[in-house]
Amino acid sequence: MKKTVITIIGKDNYGIIAAASAICAENKVNIMDITQSVLGDMFVMVMLADISAATCPFGEFSDKMSAFGKERGLDVRVMHEDIFNAMHRI
Repeated sequence: MKKTVITIIGKDNYGIIAAASAICAENKVNIMDITQSVLGDMFVMVMLADISAATCPFGEFSDKMSAFGKERGLDVRVMHEDIFNAMHRI
């Protein structure tokens, strides 16, 4: 199983989770765990997702999520699990 961590941070607004989840579903990226908080007027979310069955390359999925963030004024980061694995080996 290959995983990714997706973070979304920005001004709270309606539909952020729904829109991010829809992009995942459209690309067969399965959300395994999700946590979100609203701190004042700031929205913060972290998702762990399985990308094993993704219908597009990882870079393309990351670009789609980034474009969603830009449209909504959010900071969206998509990090492959290999980054975390490498950090813990150093």
